[in-house]
Amino acid sequence: MRADAHVRGLDSDDAAEDQAQQDPARPADAGSDGGERVQEVLRELRGVIPEARLLTDPAQLATYECDGLAAYRVTPALVVLADNADEVAATVRSCARHAVPFVARGSGTGLSGGALPHAEGVLVVTSRLRTLHQLRRADQRAVVDTGVINLQVTKAATPDGYYFAPDPSSQQICSIGGNVAENSGGAHCLKYGFTSGHVLSLDVVAPTGEQVTLGTEAPDAPGYDMVGAFVGSEGTLGVATSAVVRLTRLPEEVRTVLAGFETTDQAGAATSAIIAAGIVPAAIEIMDALAIEAAERAVSCGYPEGAGAVLVVELDGAAQEVEHEYAEVERICREAGTFEFRMAIDAAERAEIWKGRKSAFAAVGRISPDYIVQDGVVPRTALPEVLRRMGEISREKGVRVANVFHAGDGNLHPLVLFDAAEEGATERAEAVSGMILDLCIEHGGSITGEHGVGSDKARYMPRMFTDDDLDTMQLVRCAFDPEGIANPGKIYPTPRLCGERPRVRQDAHPAQQAGLAEIF
Repeated sequence: MRADAHVRGLDSDDAAEDQAQQDPARPADAGSDGGERVQEVLRELRGVIPEARLLTDPAQLATYECDGLAAYRVTPALVVLADNADEVAATVRSCARHAVPFVARGSGTGLSGGALPHAEGVLVVTSRLRTLHQLRRADQRAVVDTGVINLQVTKAATPDGYYFAPDPSSQQICSIGGNVAENSGGAHCLKYGFTSGHVLSLDVVAPTGEQVTLGTEAPDAPGYDMVGAFVGSEGTLGVATSAVVRLTRLPEEVRTVLAGFETTDQAGAATSAIIAAGIVPAAIEIMDALAIEAAERAVSCGYPEGAGAVLVVELDGAAQEVEHEYAEVERICREAGTFEFRMAIDAAERAEIWKGRKSAFAAVGRISPDYIVQDGVVPRTALPEVLRRMGEISREKGVRVANVFHAGDGNLHPLVLFDAAEEGATERAEAVSGMILDLCIEHGGSITGEHGVGSDKARYMPRMFTDDDLDTMQLVRCAFDPEGIANPGKIYPTPRLCGERPRVRQDAHPAQQAGLAEIF
C-alpha cells in the first residue's frame, strides 16, 4: 500500500476479506512500473487534452483523493478533467493500451467509496460534461451529459410540467452519471423507483476506449437489457458520458404531513398500516430521537418536541385521490398513537418539513465528531424487529446509532456515531456497522439499498453471495472489461487471495458441470 493511502480500521475475522479491504485501490497485478505506465498515458494525452486539465501537482491531486466517504483516501497518479466524450474515450484508450487502471468520478458525492481513486491509475472526472442537450415534452425525455446535476434536470423540466423523479438527498450537487453508476434512489423511490427505471439509453466509453450506445428510447427494446446491466455497475463496466432519461409528469396535488410519535415502533406500525391500506405514498420517511436532535441543532426544523420518532409522509397524484389518501393517513397515524399531526399548507412549509430530513446526514456532525453512514435494506415488515435489535447492539457495544430511513421500502440509513480520537472507537463503530449489515442479510435484505458497494462494503459481499455467485457476476464484468482496469477493487472482494486478479473463471462453472449451460 502506498504510504499516502489511508484506510480506516477494521475488525474482521476473515483474513481473505481483510486482504481485499486493506488495499481497495490496488489491483492484484499492479507492478512496480505502474508509475511509468501512467507517464506513458500522460505523454499521449498531451496534445489531445489541454495541459491545464491534466493534473499531476500533489496539491491538486489531493482534492480528488476521496469521494463522499472521506474515511478512505488514495491519491491518484493522474487526474484528467474531461470536457467531452471524445476526451474521456481518448483517456480510456490510452489507459487500455498501457494497462493502467482508471476510475470515473462525477461530483464525488458517493457514500461507498465507489469513486475512490487508484494510486497507480487515472481518475477521469466527468463533472465538466454539463450540457443539457434536449428536453422533449411530447415524449417525456431529456438528453443530458452525465456531468449534469440531478436537480438541474428537474429545474429545467418544471416549466413544462415535468421533473426527474430519482431524488437522492444529494440531488442539489450529485451528477446524473453518479446516479447511473450507483443506481441511486431517494425519498420518492418508494413510488417512482430507482434510477434504473428512468434511464432509457446511455452513451458509454467501454474499458477498451470504444464509444458505444446501450439501449434505445423504445419503452421495451428487444434483446439483452444492457442498460440494466450498466446502471448500478459502479463504474466497473465503463464510463457513461450521456444519457436519455425519462421525465415524470408533475402531480396535480401534493400533500406533505409530519406525524410525531413516542416510539419508532409506533411510527413503523403506522407505516405498515398505510401500505396495507393500499396507499402508495410518494415517500414515507422515519427519523428517530437522535436524528431529530441532530436536525434540530443544525437547521431548527421545528419537529414535534419530545418525539421519539417522526414520520414524514408525502402523498401526490390526482387531487381527489390525494384527498382520500390524506384522510386515511391521518386516521391511521392517530390510531397508531401520533401525538402531533400536521400538514404543510404551502410549498414553504413543505420545504421546512423536508429540510430536517434532507439535512439529517450532515446534521449528525453536530452531535458526533465522526460517524459512518450505513446503507442496508430489509423487507418493510422486518423493520420493527431489526430496529429493536439495532438498539440492543447499540447498547451492548456502547456505540450510539441514529436512524434516518426510507421506511416505505425498508431502506435503512443508520448513522453509527463515534469519536476517532478515542482509542478503539473507530473499530467498535466498524464492528457495529458490520453487525447491522448482518442483521439486514439475516432478515432477507441486502447490504446496500442505494449507496452501492464500492470500496466500503466489498468485504461483505461473501456474506450475501457464494463464490459461485460472485464468479458469475465476474463473468459479466469480464465481458466488458477482461483486463480488469475499470474501477478495480470495487464491489468484488478481490483479490480474495494474495496474487489473485479479477478474471474469467478457469475451470468449469458449476452451472456448466451440472449440464445447465454449455459455454462460460
